[in-house]
Amino acid sequence: MKAIILARVSTEEQMTEGQSIPAQIDRAREYAKRKDFDVAKEYQFDESSTKDRRVKFEQVVEYIRKSKENIALIVETVDRLQRGYKESVELDILRKEGKLELHFIRENLVVHKDSNSSEIQRWDVGVLLAKSFVLQISDNVKRTFSNKVKLGEIIGRAPIGYLNITNEMTEKKTVIIDKFRSEYICKIFKLYSTGNYSMKQLAKLMKEEGLTTKKGGKIGLRQIELILKNAFYYGYQLYKGELYPHKYEPLISYELFLRCQKIREGYNKIPRKVSEKPFVFQGLMTCANCGCRITPELQKGKYVYYHCTDHKEVCKKIYVNQDDILKEVKSVFDKLVLPQEDIDKLVNSLKVLEEGKNEFQKRQLKKLRKENDQIDENISIMYDDRLSGSITIDFYDKKFKELMEKKQENEFKMKRLNNANKNYYITANTILSLAQRASEIFGSSEIEEKRQLVNFVFQNLQLDGKKLLFKTKTPFERVLEYQSTHNWGD
Repeated sequence: MKAIILARVSTEEQMTEGQSIPAQIDRAREYAKRKDFDVAKEYQFDESSTKDRRVKFEQVVEYIRKSKENIALIVETVDRLQRGYKESVELDILRKEGKLELHFIRENLVVHKDSNSSEIQRWDVGVLLAKSFVLQISDNVKRTFSNKVKLGEIIGRAPIGYLNITNEMTEKKTVIIDKFRSEYICKIFKLYSTGNYSMKQLAKLMKEEGLTTKKGGKIGLRQIELILKNAFYYGYQLYKGELYPHKYEPLISYELFLRCQKIREGYNKIPRKVSEKPFVFQGLMTCANCGCRITPELQKGKYVYYHCTDHKEVCKKIYVNQDDILKEVKSVFDKLVLPQEDIDKLVNSLKVLEEGKNEFQKRQLKKLRKENDQIDENISIMYDDRLSGSITIDFYDKKFKELMEKKQENEFKMKRLNNANKNYYITANTILSLAQRASEIFGSSEIEEKRQLVNFVFQNLQLDGKKLLFKTKTPFERVLEYQSTHNWGD
């Protein structure tokens, strides 16, 4: 009789337990020799790849189906051939047709066309045990992953900007910052947060500056998008749709990540083609009437006009010349020019306001720390209740998730408060000094520099028909108020 040998391993452990593929094949060959079978083919594969296992299994079935002779399929044991009843259906059809005999060496079991119910039942039990083993492994993996997440350990490979390494002394795996690529990752977030760069422009810039993937591949638009969406960079990892804190050093702040998400969501609201030629106010203005984006349009190859995209189809299309908007913006920059004496007064005035705000922030930090201490205590009490059986596992998991989400929210708030207003006096003084030259720089700069200056000073730019509406950021707002009243309001 013609025979097929099939060998497979699932784990490295099996390789060292006498179940390696060569060992299985040697025993199968000896078995075939004793039975006087003619071995026509040998199949071997690694169970770790489900796709690979399925492809090889289909090849075996197809070979048997096309064969004009009865085939003896020789395997070490039932679980080397199959791990579920799906394969049993296909194999049983071939068995009933007289095309296949199943020879399980370790079980000393042969299943063929004329097998009795006892032999068929032994085969079924073998499949059931194999399936139970798979489910047990799956449960173990889930438990392992769940424990790793709770310990803040990474699941899978670290993203670009980090490296997975193994400590040679302890053989423990960990994650460290990739000193070369991490600088580019930080730069991607910082540039994108300005609103002056699209993902396409960043991909081009990173390619020019030499950033590659860990395997040396090019960084494209898709990679930039994945980087900007990845919470791992600010200290959290995604597992089963939920965010959990990890123990590795973050590359960016949560605030920077949030700014990028807001910009990214803004880009995705209205489908549009990224223009090859940049415009000063592209992506920086919205319509005061409907909230849609204001888009630039080049006419006659040299005149730039802005109008509402009218995505909601409620606006009349009004075209506004870019030169008119530039004049209004420049007039604001002109008003920012102040004598140094007035700058000093403004900074001192702002400092007084900030000192009051700092006291409030201290109270808020104390309150948030107290809340988190209480959350830790509640989790500890709940855990004891779970062990004693006072509460169900489902209830514990639900409340644990709610408490951890609240704790995470509090931690984000504390980070924002701790990072706010550091060296405020120096920062405000520097910004205001730079603002003295804003009008001069704006008039002589290129488009990209103009965009950065507009982003630096203005917020919430809107067009209401042909009228430009805006708010300026602190401390520029105070400067404009002073220019109107000549009073710092202190």
